Amino acid sequence: MKLHSDSSQKDARAATEVEAGRQGSEKMQEELRLCQAFIERRLAEFFPDAGEGYAALLESMRYSLLAGGKRIRPVICLKFCEAAGGSAESALDAACAIEMLHTYSLIHDDLPCMDDDDTRRGMPSNHIKFGEYTATLAGDALQAAAFETLLKSELPPERAAEAAGILAQAAGAHGICGGQYLDIFKEGKPMTAHEIIEIHSAKTAAMFSAAARIGVIAAGGTQEQIAAAEQYALSIGMAFQIKDDVLDRSAAPEELGKPVGSDMQNNKTTFLTLYGMQECEKMIRAETEKAIAALGGAFTNTSFLVWLAYLLTERKY
Repeated sequence: MKLHSDSSQKDARAATEVEAGRQGSEKMQEELRLCQAFIERRLAEFFPDAGEGYAALLESMRYSLLAGGKRIRPVICLKFCEAAGGSAESALDAACAIEMLHTYSLIHDDLPCMDDDDTRRGMPSNHIKFGEYTATLAGDALQAAAFETLLKSELPPERAAEAAGILAQAAGAHGICGGQYLDIFKEGKPMTAHEIIEIHSAKTAAMFSAAARIGVIAAGGTQEQIAAAEQYALSIGMAFQIKDDVLDRSAAPEELGKPVGSDMQNNKTTFLTLYGMQECEKMIRAETEKAIAALGGAFTNTSFLVWLAYLLTERKY
């Protein structure tokens, strides 16, 4: 006689992993550091100066790509690949492609015609360092390089093609570009909660979702796993954006790596202006719990992903 159904066994395993993730052991901190270092080493191998006439363009690309940062999106990609039964090595170039695309978006976001930010990660923005036209082209080149890197990776061709389609959607009119357009178009205008969510579902959460799904695809995971990864990532992506809005008001500039208060100066409607600090903190916790619940029993081990979701709620930059 079976003492537990398959469903109850999955629920029990998921509950155990949630508790393990909540505790946030030193082992997981070290796992994160190793994963970030793994990504950094591979990123450093791209775009070497081979003496071309456009060496300054390559320098500009590397300047922003190697400027540090949390590398959360590529980490998510690698960890979902592992959770779905694959190896981090097999998804490494896909993860680097995601970071290239993310870096392109940051370079363009900082341009005078967009958010007009002079610093990024505690350093001069790309256009301040290299000039506006070089920064624009560096962003363009990084976007192209992201797809080249993904399609030239060691993934089976059908997986690489599926991953490239997901990345393209996250980058385009229904992703980063659409979200940035709405963000600029609505600047200085009152917005509803629905409009704010629409912007950041495209501008922020879409890239988290792409990273998670690409990780599962790299491992040859199931449709159930892809769906669970997507829901997890959309929820932590939304929590991440709400936290960003909070930090823009409350963080120290030296921690944030860029000026604080820019949302208020630009008269932007944000989650913070709509809901206030206390409600935003509640929303961050709620989205984090939704992300963790989405993992369910779809994967064999989600302890790190649970821990990461909690970690992101506590970040200071």
